Amino acid sequence: MHKRGGRIPSEATVWPSVFCVSAPLATGLEHEMTCMNRGLIIETPPLDVYGQMAADEALCETMPAPHVLRFYNWAGPGVTFGYSQRRKAVAEAIAAAGSPITAVTRRPTGGGIVFHETDLTFSFIFHSPGAYFEPGKTYDRLHRAINAEYARLGISFDLLNEKTRDYAVNDPVMNCFAKPVNMDILYNGKKVLGGALRKFGDHMLYQASFQAPDARPNGAVHRNAVIKALGAEFGLEWEVAAMPAVALAKAAALAEGKYRTPAWNERI
Repeated sequence: MHKRGGRIPSEATVWPSVFCVSAPLATGLEHEMTCMNRGLIIETPPLDVYGQMAADEALCETMPAPHVLRFYNWAGPGVTFGYSQRRKAVAEAIAAAGSPITAVTRRPTGGGIVFHETDLTFSFIFHSPGAYFEPGKTYDRLHRAINAEYARLGISFDLLNEKTRDYAVNDPVMNCFAKPVNMDILYNGKKVLGGALRKFGDHMLYQASFQAPDARPNGAVHRNAVIKALGAEFGLEWEVAAMPAVALAKAAALAEGKYRTPAWNERI
């Protein structure tokens, strides 16, 4: 359930990972205990591309709840590229695309180049213990859940299920959405949703871009689809909150000290 106006956690709040509520049975005389994981939908002020990447990393470091979902509130257009992409090749690809966007930064996650002009962008952070993980299984779980929710709404998307090349260091992609890879979501053969992953300790960061033509004009519909899909898949009870002050401060420092710097963006 999506609960608007939920309690805003203080910086010292420690969320329980699971809580239980009593639900009446059909007789009305007995109750059963239903256990749900707690999820937080974080709302942030408008941010540029550097602030968006910094906000995700700051939330990974502070984890105000066991599961955190954030829809980007864009202050202006930007471009992101994958953690392992070569900056020079990326710059050439952006120029070749004729894009006037100058706000460009490297993501903490992998993947190719993404132009953030008309997309619905979001991130989801969730518990993923251990040093080893299988990206394919993670994408499969997340994208199947989202695809299923759209199917419930009567919107028919396809999940690409075939072996494709990954985004290699020496194979920069001018536009990530021009080259679907395994487990991307397609509409009429065209990629509309893709994501990238990064482990931060025992938590996984998933950054996604939804680029259907109505992604922003119909943003409320698509936001709700993602909220319901992830809530159902992870058994979440959602609450909505502003980004905690400690995370905002950390994000501001990361934006200036990392995501705007040549040391980060030109690391390779």
